[in-house]
Amino acid sequence: MSNTRIERDSMGELQVPLNALYGAQTQRAVDNFPISGQRMPAQFIRALILAKAAAAKANVELQQLSEAQGKAIVDAAQGLLEGDFMPHFPVDVFQTGSGTSSNMNANEVLATLASRLLGEPINPNDHVNCGQSSNDIIPTTIHVSAALALHEQLLPALEHLVQVIERKAEQVHPFIKTGRTHLMDAMPVRMSQVLNGWAQQLRANIGHVHNLLPALQSLAQGGTAVGTGINAHPQFAARFCQQLSALTKVPFTPGKDLFALMGSQDTAVAVSGQLKATAVSLMKIANDLRWMNSGPLAGLGEIELEGLQPGSSIMPGKVNPVIPEATAMVAAQVIGNDSVITVAGQSGNFELNVMLPIIAQNLLSSIELLANSSRLLADKAIATFKVNEAKLKEALSRNPILVTALNPIIGYQKAAEIAKTAYQQGRPVIDVALEHTDLSRSQLQELLNPEKLTAGGV
Repeated sequence: MSNTRIERDSMGELQVPLNALYGAQTQRAVDNFPISGQRMPAQFIRALILAKAAAAKANVELQQLSEAQGKAIVDAAQGLLEGDFMPHFPVDVFQTGSGTSSNMNANEVLATLASRLLGEPINPNDHVNCGQSSNDIIPTTIHVSAALALHEQLLPALEHLVQVIERKAEQVHPFIKTGRTHLMDAMPVRMSQVLNGWAQQLRANIGHVHNLLPALQSLAQGGTAVGTGINAHPQFAARFCQQLSALTKVPFTPGKDLFALMGSQDTAVAVSGQLKATAVSLMKIANDLRWMNSGPLAGLGEIELEGLQPGSSIMPGKVNPVIPEATAMVAAQVIGNDSVITVAGQSGNFELNVMLPIIAQNLLSSIELLANSSRLLADKAIATFKVNEAKLKEALSRNPILVTALNPIIGYQKAAEIAKTAYQQGRPVIDVALEHTDLSRSQLQELLNPEKLTAGGV
């Protein structure tokens, strides 16, 4: 028995796997693009299926499809989303730049399922794709999939990370450590001040992401081929957004200018830029943790991260900061993804950007990587690290930079001489200051008190 069947499209006949839900155009794409083996992201396909359901509902309202046709398409979409739909979407990421292959893949799969449900033919182009073009549905799906991923994945993960950091800051507030600038000893800081600084970085990133959501939730749908809306009902864009908003519980709106949303991917570029900024913040936090954990004997050894796995195949007992390292690699990847999206965003030639699939893949990859690593950083690094109080106190007691507090009393030059002497002789700065100033030990203890110095002022 043959394991293929004959399918036809406008270019002729083609062999398609016997049990495949897709048809000829999808098979042509599979044959034409054996490039990476990477399929479009599941989040993208999910959003595309949701968009097709919303389109069917809108077209029924506008009497472009019969109720029976629309219901069959919607039921087919819901059935797909309730199961493992990815085996039915084999098209490579590196495909036609408009994403037409992925659009037709969805049209063909839904048409096959809807036809079975209805008991009469549902056409991929005339029915499932009614009122649409790849040129507006794919830009729309990029926005929808990214918006859903931000709402469902990244923003909750970042909020969780912030909350964990802030709780940890309360726990470590009593501990004072040597501050460092240029990686060199500086004035003391509270551990809580360090962690609250991280939290504020992330809160700023969360705010910037929220600021971008209205633009991301503004859609190109209704522009069809070139932005003019040819073959779409005049009210289709508005009805589509209403239906999609109901399906996703996220408010989507028609774009103010469909030419801009189809001819460019400026919003995706802006969102990616903010993801890069978030990655930079995570890189800073991860590296701070790695430095503070370094040692434990020959490094700073200020904290001890939770031991999660053996750190060496040859050195027994070695434990490495694996979660901060993984987070740093995620940050590097997101920065790289942003570079790809930046280049792809430049490929808006006249009425259409022609690097849409790679924009979708990299944008969604960045969101997923940042979301997953943020939760791991929160739960397996920040929430569980222990403070080495003895090491903190040892470093503080020997820190000549504390002499900065004496500047207003003895002057910068005299304070510098005391600091250098303390360094050279390896002595506590209070002992050297006692010899080189008229201040009493009790006065020096008050002036050089690390706890007081973390509060600033004079």
